[in-house]
Amino acid sequence: MLARTLTGRLLRPRFAPSLAALRGFSSRASAPVAATDIAIDEDTPRPASPVGVGAAAIAATLPTVLQPRVLIYDGVCHLCHRGVKWVFKADKHAKIRFCCLQSKAAEPYLRLVGMDREDVLRRVLFIEGPEAYYEGSTAALKVASYLPLPYSVLSSLLIIPVPLRDAAYDYIAKNRYDWFGKGDECLVTKDQELLERFIDREEMLGGGPSNSSY
Repeated sequence: MLARTLTGRLLRPRFAPSLAALRGFSSRASAPVAATDIAIDEDTPRPASPVGVGAAAIAATLPTVLQPRVLIYDGVCHLCHRGVKWVFKADKHAKIRFCCLQSKAAEPYLRLVGMDREDVLRRVLFIEGPEAYYEGSTAALKVASYLPLPYSVLSSLLIIPVPLRDAAYDYIAKNRYDWFGKGDECLVTKDQELLERFIDREEMLGGGPSNSSY
């Protein structure tokens, strides 16, 4: 199993500071997390909960298995939903996964990076791995970098200084409900062909909170 665990240290870039600024890496620290609490798993789904005597106690010791390359976004925002549909269609190799901010499945990801829901309501969040996550315009462009050509060319806009990109992003984000509208619940429930790539699909379908495993 290709898994990496978060050892509770600060989330910080592995690249030079100048490149970190260019790529918009967020250096926000996460809350201390035990090494067995969270694992990023590339291939293997989380094992089924054990059954029998003491199952609850055993299940409590299992790590929460998270998926890499997850885009967490405001699920009731019509503009955000349109963007997700576009990425879904463009991402022919299914590299990007999605999660509605309003779902319980988003909670371990937020804990991983030390953010709350209000943060993501202001700026979309893309978690590339346990030590790399991005917000706002950088998150959107990092997602584009995983798409096939010609869409991946959009990631070249990362060369634009972050303050300029985020100024435009924040202006649109602030007005998105007025301009594009919002729903009463995560809009993916009305567009269910997208659910195959949502880590919270079971929750969206009424099956209870998802643990983000496939």
